[in-house]
Amino acid sequence: MHPVKKDFEEVFNIGTMLSHDDKFTLYFKTRDKAVLAKGEEFNYIKDYPQDLYILFNDSGKIIPLITYDWFPNKVKELGSNYNFPVFPEDYAYYLLSDNETLIMISGIKSIRSNYKFNLKNNQLEKLPLDNDYKLYISSLLKDCGYQNVSDTYKCSYYKPLISPNLIN
Repeated sequence: MHPVKKDFEEVFNIGTMLSHDDKFTLYFKTRDKAVLAKGEEFNYIKDYPQDLYILFNDSGKIIPLITYDWFPNKVKELGSNYNFPVFPEDYAYYLLSDNETLIMISGIKSIRSNYKFNLKNNQLEKLPLDNDYKLYISSLLKDCGYQNVSDTYKCSYYKPLISPNLIN
């Protein structure tokens, strides 16, 4: 294996990520066709963008989670300050240990809005700037706190799921 690719795989989940309880897999799937995206001054073509899907490991059932069909409109509705269309592959996805919360951090410097997606109810929210999550070395996510009243203080570190298109 190429040494640079091996290093990337130690820091990132590239293309696929298994849930913490092994019940599902999140993965990027390339669209069959290019997307004509509306730009500020002109339209442009995005070749073979990728959407995020979930595969339930026990049943083999596959459901699209975050797709270009709805994602750019929802981001605009939530007040993104970015003027161009955003794609699901433009974000790094951190699956928290509850196996139902995805923290989405922009992989493109000019997109300054980050999001939280709930897998249970398919709800997308803008991540507040004063959130408790800390990013280290632009890749790892640190989440610290108490799970319940009788629990001890604990920190968890997560590596993100990214699209192979994001590193190209």
